[in-house]
Amino acid sequence: MNTVTPETEVASVVDGEAVHLRGILPEGVFELPLDVESIDELADELVELAKQVIPKGTSDMQYQWAALCAGNYDAFVEGGVQYSGFVVTEVEGTRCTATVHVSITDIAEEARFNPVRATADALSALGQGEVAEISLPCGPAVSCIGARQATIDASLAPSGQDEPFWTSFIQVHVPLPNGTVVVLEMVTPSQEGWDVFSSMFAGVLKSLSVFDDQGNLLGPPRD
Repeated sequence: MNTVTPETEVASVVDGEAVHLRGILPEGVFELPLDVESIDELADELVELAKQVIPKGTSDMQYQWAALCAGNYDAFVEGGVQYSGFVVTEVEGTRCTATVHVSITDIAEEARFNPVRATADALSALGQGEVAEISLPCGPAVSCIGARQATIDASLAPSGQDEPFWTSFIQVHVPLPNGTVVVLEMVTPSQEGWDVFSSMFAGVLKSLSVFDDQGNLLGPPRD
């Protein structure tokens, strides 16, 4: 396991000027390759990652795992995902996993006067989970905690048919001073690991800080 706690950073660029959000990740996080230039490069990096994740697995198991990960990349592109990583651990003898995604999107023009309230109202209208306005060290934010159904594609499922399953999630929206919002999400299908993973994610949120291009720490955006 990695003994160095890694730091991750995403940048939101508007009119050539960037706002940077930095956070501290827990030990043992595997990072999915997003900065690749070709499908072949992506395939090679996913296979190498599979060897780290399941070192005792057969080549077929590793390739199947890499293919399962590759199937998410269209959604990553559509969702503006800038970071994706995952953790695998055991909780009371049960193997559990969780993923963390970070994406950036624009705040709607009509929501910029009060982005926190507007985001909370929009998430509440969706009815996907429990929504709350929260205060982070980097500024005000909105959280949504809930569950949703996902599907394993038939080509990757042992049964040869699409297999539905439920995942639990915590999603946090952090408005930035330049009219964008960073969305951080932790997702797990492992109910046994919910307490461990939600505590881990809370630690990531508490570590967040916002900087400008010159490295100056920025204060919370005002509503």
